[in-house]
Amino acid sequence: MARRFAGTSVGILLVLLLAACSGGAMTDPTQPSPTRTRVQPALPTPTGEPVDVPDARWSAIVDDLAQRDVAGTPTLVSAIAVTWNDGALGCPKPGSSYTQAQIDGMQVIVTVDGVRYDYRFGNGDVPRLCGR
Repeated sequence: MARRFAGTSVGILLVLLLAACSGGAMTDPTQPSPTRTRVQPALPTPTGEPVDVPDARWSAIVDDLAQRDVAGTPTLVSAIAVTWNDGALGCPKPGSSYTQAQIDGMQVIVTVDGVRYDYRFGNGDVPRLCGR
């Protein structure tokens, strides 16, 4: 009978140890609990001084504004060379996928009748209007 009791005691002890170990991750109550931080997309990297807008790109901006029924003459606010972090050109659209490589391009800001328009270019002359 003593032998049976010893086996039962060992079994109960093992069950208790396993239960104690499976209670989840152990944390140090003296340490602050980890917080989740939201990762912000990386901003574009300006790569130089302001640049001139090539005629083809300016025409593409004017045409895009006309297609959007924006009346008035655009006024150049700024144009800078930018290395974009990916094919989204710093302006991703939900549900779209983009090239995951740096892309040399430019950002052109224009205004029409006091309204600001932020155009992005990659390697080509097709503009992407950001923020609309």
